[in-house]
Amino acid sequence: MLIPKNNSLSSFVLLKKGNMSKQIVTISFYTYQGIKNKWKAFARMGRFPITQNNVQGLEFFKLLGSGGGNGFSIWPDFGTYAFLGVWKDENAAKRVFKDPKSPLQSLHEGVKEWKTIYMQTFHSHGLWDGKNPFEMTKKYDEKLPLGVITRGTVKLSKLHHFWRFVPIVSRSAHDKKGMIFSKGIGEVPIIQQATFSIWKNSEYMMDYAYKSEFHKEVVKKTREIGWYKEDLFARFYPYKTEGTMKGFEFY
Repeated sequence: MLIPKNNSLSSFVLLKKGNMSKQIVTISFYTYQGIKNKWKAFARMGRFPITQNNVQGLEFFKLLGSGGGNGFSIWPDFGTYAFLGVWKDENAAKRVFKDPKSPLQSLHEGVKEWKTIYMQTFHSHGLWDGKNPFEMTKKYDEKLPLGVITRGTVKLSKLHHFWRFVPIVSRSAHDKKGMIFSKGIGEVPIIQQATFSIWKNSEYMMDYAYKSEFHKEVVKKTREIGWYKEDLFARFYPYKTEGTMKGFEFY
């Protein structure tokens, strides 16, 4: 769901003039087939062998599960997982992804298909684990393809209200004009939820976020009910991909 909560400048990451960050963001998707491979992938969620300290150039990361169906179900998709990485620069990411001894190589064990998307940030506000990990690295260009991450930790007292509306928004987003890819992802099932989507350009995304009746209703409910105790909304420019998975043809 695309739900920017507010416009508080305190939570924005700003680009300082003359101090352009080289930070990049990657998001990788991995799919697995067969009970054995799916079980190994699921077990890896609880004992992922990396930290920011043992991977040089990695500034922030999350290993994420995904939702079943079209990606926004309360039931997990045990065959699809994602890795989100925030890197000092592109060279740092490439070194780690290509290093056969990197702990990230464990994600390729038993994998059927995979895809990594490289992105630059142009807008981010909110918090993820108490901080905003994304630095603005590129100026806004409405003509470029657009990647969007929305993420929130749902208040326990609001779980019932939140999950009442998710299926409605999920159906309204399916095969939306201009949407190239979309998947529900998350750290903790039901409570910590996120979505990642790619759009042909900003106009298509804005049409859905602010003109779709279903989505406008959810934005309204978000403000009225206050579902989240922490949330983040970020936009990126995807500029290249690696991997075998289809469905990410944005350039």
